[in-house]
Amino acid sequence: MGRQLVVEADGGSRGNPGVAGYGALVRDRASGKVLWEGAAPLGKESNNVAEYSGLIAGLRAAQRIDPGAEVEAKMDSKLVVEQMSGRWKIKHEDMRRLALEARELAALISRGGGSVSYTWIPREKNKDADALSNDGMDGRHIDRMLEETPAVGVDASADELVEEIIDPNPATAALPPAAGRGTPTRLVLVRHGVTDFTTHARLDGRGGSDPSLNETGREQARAAGAAVAHLLGGSAARVVTSSLARAVQTGAAVAATIGVDAERDEDWDEQDFGDWDGVSVHDLARDEPAELALMRNDAAYARPGGETHLELAERVLAAYERVVAAGGTTVVVCHRKPIMVVLAHVLGIPHDKIWRLAAAPGSLTALEVWPDGNVSVAFTNRT
Repeated sequence: MGRQLVVEADGGSRGNPGVAGYGALVRDRASGKVLWEGAAPLGKESNNVAEYSGLIAGLRAAQRIDPGAEVEAKMDSKLVVEQMSGRWKIKHEDMRRLALEARELAALISRGGGSVSYTWIPREKNKDADALSNDGMDGRHIDRMLEETPAVGVDASADELVEEIIDPNPATAALPPAAGRGTPTRLVLVRHGVTDFTTHARLDGRGGSDPSLNETGREQARAAGAAVAHLLGGSAARVVTSSLARAVQTGAAVAATIGVDAERDEDWDEQDFGDWDGVSVHDLARDEPAELALMRNDAAYARPGGETHLELAERVLAAYERVVAAGGTTVVVCHRKPIMVVLAHVLGIPHDKIWRLAAAPGSLTALEVWPDGNVSVAFTNRT
């Protein structure tokens, strides 16, 4: 049985919408001891967005403390509690997106053997979270772990974990907290929207016919742009795309949303599938199953006129290292296999397991690369 934890969360907006921030803490249920507390500004947002953001931060911290914890989330927001409990419908788009994010975290805890429940409490019993949310509205970033509990996936020492982290970058509010010193380089990987090739499961590499986005793909590109803008929270970022049309068009939509011009780097292109470019995967599975299995499982296999996975990885990781060296925040709009390459690289996933990594069209994946070499994968495949 996992630990029994209580999340207390709140958020506020001075103007609704106005200057917003969230606050949250995690307690040990038995002792009442505060194990973690956090806060962050959100820019101009509504009360409901701020409240949901506090819940998400609290759930994320509880998962860091114990991935299989039994968590009770307490809030004075009747709206959030009823919506997360499934008793009230969610009509607003921002609320649906945030509720989905919170449910993904709850599902992650459940898969670890834990559970998440939601309880409404009067405002006067939520004073600690309310005070932290005011810290957030005042522009403070707080990520304070009050016991020696390493963050999941991060090699952190006790003195790092008890340190209060105050980061002037507003993007921190939208990314999960990570232990470490200094300012991380942030990388957001966006997969392009769909083309007619994507829809019909046709291989489409860097040497193919290079189709454009279809109408669904253009809508996915617009949605990805809105998601990136919300994630950045007004902080500066550059946009880099592959040289292929679908990535260039998706990247243009993302860049326009945040008010920058996109750059191109062909090293982020999809793998070259040689004589299989444009061929249906369903046809290959029927007619050439052994060769298809080689393409999937053998990193050194290449089709005539194409490239191996190893060759793909070499150029993609060179592009990745250039982004890391540049610092700041970079949004890279590219393709499924380059995203898989980066995740496999930072997580140490062997080649025969990389197809377990999902990257849906229009999805976002985010990483933080710290000066000491530690990498935190903030989230993957968010649509």
